[in-house]
Amino acid sequence: MKKQLSAACVCLLMASAAGHAQSWKPYLEEAKAEAYGKFDCVTLLDSTLVSVQPTGQGSFAVSKVIRVQTPKGAVAHRVLKYDYDPLTAHAEFKRVSIHRADGTTREVDVTQTCDYAAPARAIYWGARQIMIEVGALQPGDIIDYEIAKKGFTYALLGDGMSEEDDSRFIPPMRGHFYDIVPFWSSDPTVRKVYKVVVPMEKEVQFQFYQGECASSMRYEDGQKAYTFAMNGMMPFNREPNMVDLFDAAPKLMMSSTPHWKDKSLWFNKVNEDYGSFAPLPEAQKKVDELLKGKRTEMEKIAVLTHWVADNIRYAGISMGKGEGYTLHNTKMNYTDRCGVCKDIAGTLVSFLRMAGFEAYPAMTMAGSRVESIPADHFNHCVAVVKLSNGTYMPLDPTWVPFCRELWSSAEQQQNYLPGVPEGSDLCLTPVSAPENHYVRIKAENRLDANGTLRGTFTLTAEGQSDSNIRRIFTQGFLSQWQAALEKQLLAVSPKARLTGVDYGKNPKDYQAAPIRLTFRYEIPDYAVKGEGEMLFKPLVMNNLYNQVRSYLRIRTDVKEREYGFKDSCSRLVELDETIQLPSGYTLLNEPKEDTLQGTGADFEGSLRQTGNRVTLHNRLALKKRVYEASDWESFRNAVEAHKGYGDYLIIKK
Repeated sequence: MKKQLSAACVCLLMASAAGHAQSWKPYLEEAKAEAYGKFDCVTLLDSTLVSVQPTGQGSFAVSKVIRVQTPKGAVAHRVLKYDYDPLTAHAEFKRVSIHRADGTTREVDVTQTCDYAAPARAIYWGARQIMIEVGALQPGDIIDYEIAKKGFTYALLGDGMSEEDDSRFIPPMRGHFYDIVPFWSSDPTVRKVYKVVVPMEKEVQFQFYQGECASSMRYEDGQKAYTFAMNGMMPFNREPNMVDLFDAAPKLMMSSTPHWKDKSLWFNKVNEDYGSFAPLPEAQKKVDELLKGKRTEMEKIAVLTHWVADNIRYAGISMGKGEGYTLHNTKMNYTDRCGVCKDIAGTLVSFLRMAGFEAYPAMTMAGSRVESIPADHFNHCVAVVKLSNGTYMPLDPTWVPFCRELWSSAEQQQNYLPGVPEGSDLCLTPVSAPENHYVRIKAENRLDANGTLRGTFTLTAEGQSDSNIRRIFTQGFLSQWQAALEKQLLAVSPKARLTGVDYGKNPKDYQAAPIRLTFRYEIPDYAVKGEGEMLFKPLVMNNLYNQVRSYLRIRTDVKEREYGFKDSCSRLVELDETIQLPSGYTLLNEPKEDTLQGTGADFEGSLRQTGNRVTLHNRLALKKRVYEASDWESFRNAVEAHKGYGDYLIIKK
């Protein structure tokens, strides 16, 4: 059955529509300027009007006017789409008009709107998408449409409400309103306007980040109206490997919540009231079993974190009445042994409490920064445990399956908000030292006069590097191990033959020690032979375990950066190789030695011949996961110097 919007929302939309009919016409001439000519479409007006009720529920009137400029733009806008979550919001097309280049106007029948399940990946919580076909378009046509939406953009476990009960559109933190508004777009926009009308008694704080806009606050009909506008909004100029757009592009953040501590207290209370972490006898039995023989608090925390990480599968399906800030209880999580991040984190909180620890859930944002304005910018749930010294330690079982860490350093420099009974401000995970994620390859090779290379190399790694290398052993089949290791050598040369591997300790037992593998191999025709000379690359610099070295995928041909950039993790890479040359051969390459230090990275390297041996040393320390633009020079110089040791070596008899 089609839902109807509230009377207040209808009045708002009627007022919006009345003023909208001619509001975009002045921007049509501006859109014909040369700066807009190269684009497939130009948005003449992007306008959002929000009416906030005392409960915090928002009613949104979203209007867009788009001028089609090319056949490609016409095809791209043949179908209009809008996403919403039916658990917490309702959306419908109120009006769609097509203004033809010849001056005629066609109204699209909005009763033909389709409502489908929205495309999803990994998490399937019932998100929907309304869409309407507008028919064939031609360059010069203008699409003018309006969408009415009410509700909010995050979710909470439901309480049996019917579909017609508007209370499901009230935010979980009742009475509070927030919004995060991107002031960027993939299409140029002549004018963007965002207006929020709130009750006179409601206080709202806001800040505009990473740019400037025109802003005002006015009293209108006994309410407060906040308006933000920007003209000439061009597509954002992205840089390779840059930080998330929310951390670089202009954005508006608004919130009626005074401080993050208020959100922390609410998050704690809503889960304690729900009973998310109530003990369960069968789960208690498992906890007691895991704790046998564990003496220190860190041993106990580690064994519980690792068990939850390794045994609760990630499954993003609806696990109850709804999804969101309330965590499912221990019984559901332990029985189903699957769920999303909040279910995995909730299981760990329950386990820790049953082990006698004080533990709580925490909210975080994987991928971008959370600002000081408490407008909820979260997409992930983790846990915190109180240590004997009184400090809280963050734990993330979702991101550390079969990983030696308890908090994934792929999440370093990441904001999080614990839901603790005393309340907490926004926290930040520290930088993890490169030495915590080392990958070391030490090779002893012998090159014969036929160009065949024989030798061994030993690979050791820790932290995130360990997890990356060890994945084939912890998550792959035993029958795949040999092929996976051979693949590393085949990336060096298609003629490479793996003659043996020493696995050291059981590589599946990731908690026992950092991984250590020793390869034995021979590679016929490794060197290219000429008249009395040969050409080859050092093995350790020749495509060996490149999947661990994510920095190689960061483009260093970019000379300058305006914005910050990201790598997968801080990392220490140490590559050492000794190559015994055939009798009578001399290295023609000049000996070299480099030392570089900077805010982003350090590097040291050397190459020399001593007797009939060539020795190469390479040490690259990448100091962060998220870098400032000012770190780029040192990062780029260090990585470029590191790559330079992968050049061909020339030896002559």
